[in-house]
Amino acid sequence: DSQVLAAIPFIAEFTLQCGNGEKPALFADVEGALVPVSTSMDGSKYQVSWVKTLKEVTKGDVTVPLYDSEAYAQLKRARDKGEEATVAPLVSIVINYGGSYSGPWFNSEHFALLLSTLVFYLAFSSKSALLA
Repeated sequence: DSQVLAAIPFIAEFTLQCGNGEKPALFADVEGALVPVSTSMDGSKYQVSWVKTLKEVTKGDVTVPLYDSEAYAQLKRARDKGEEATVAPLVSIVINYGGSYSGPWFNSEHFALLLSTLVFYLAFSSKSALLA
């Protein structure tokens, strides 16, 4: 995939159950940017997504803190003022990125070149041995 892609999309779909049955609007803190979390049509699932270039992305776990509307407003206010935010996230989700596929170690065209070179060498050696 990394041979043809310029960016890697991250899409996290999850469910969240509140004890009181509430289904709050959520906001995610994706590497310092606050983005809204989408909900499914029936409201049972949530989804957050973002895109990173291949040079920016690293393998491993990405922790995404989620905030409700009140915590989002407090966090946004603190960041706008340039203050240290002390707002605790409602919950955090962890997304694992294992890396993108960069193709086989040995491409088929290289194998074909090696095989044709071997066949040519064997044919030429056999011809030279027969004529000698």
